[in-house]
Amino acid sequence: MTTPSPRKGRLDGLHVFITGASRGIGRAIAIAMAEEGARLTLAATNQALLDEAVVECLPGAEGAHRTRVLNVTDRAACFAAISEAEAEAGSIDVLVNGAGIYSSFSFFDYTEDEFRRIMEVNLYGSLHLMQAALPQMIDRGWGRVINVASAAGKWASPNQAAYNVSKHALIGLTRCVAQEIGESGVTVNAICPGMVETDMLTSDYRRLEAVRDAPLETVIAPVLARVAMKRVLRPPEIATLSVFLASTESSGMTGQSLVVDGGMLFV
Repeated sequence: MTTPSPRKGRLDGLHVFITGASRGIGRAIAIAMAEEGARLTLAATNQALLDEAVVECLPGAEGAHRTRVLNVTDRAACFAAISEAEAEAGSIDVLVNGAGIYSSFSFFDYTEDEFRRIMEVNLYGSLHLMQAALPQMIDRGWGRVINVASAAGKWASPNQAAYNVSKHALIGLTRCVAQEIGESGVTVNAICPGMVETDMLTSDYRRLEAVRDAPLETVIAPVLARVAMKRVLRPPEIATLSVFLASTESSGMTGQSLVVDGGMLFV
């Protein structure tokens, strides 16, 4: 279990709604924002993992955070989740769209259903929640939207067309919405992680390990060779950027897609 550092207070009093909060990058973001004083509504598909995340976020602060099971592909459920979170804990100040899924197939092996499944979670989930949460942010004249995209949204790579396309689209959505509401006082930005030590990455490389009948180190070596730091990043290294984007310190930034990849893409 991660032990949170002393609270610093950069997000004191802010109500943050985070999807994909039960594990990986989303969970790390929840922990980092809790350390900075935020009140959290954590959403994911697994209640048990959400409960574990709450314990990690703020030991000793019982009742400070709320959880809800949410399938982000269900538009009506997304709108209901935002409305209920506002009723329970006050206006949402920061929306973090962290829910995401991954699959890897040759382009010609993708079925329409599988391609659609990736798009519905990685793109449309964020669309639903942004349309649900943004109106009250705009009315108040302040708010933050942080979309967790990917470095894959800025480049092409084999055998992950659906994932890459979904992240390209999410970056495009981030830019378009940021421009459209630019005068409102609400900012909309995206984080683009590279290779990060998560269940998603591990399961994919374990699959390749079996397919290629080669050790994990051999499978991952060609990818790490492209990374200047020659290592996989850790979720907290992504979470620190989310805290900045959620804070008043980022007030001059909107429509940006910020890469955190250890030096793989220099864009």
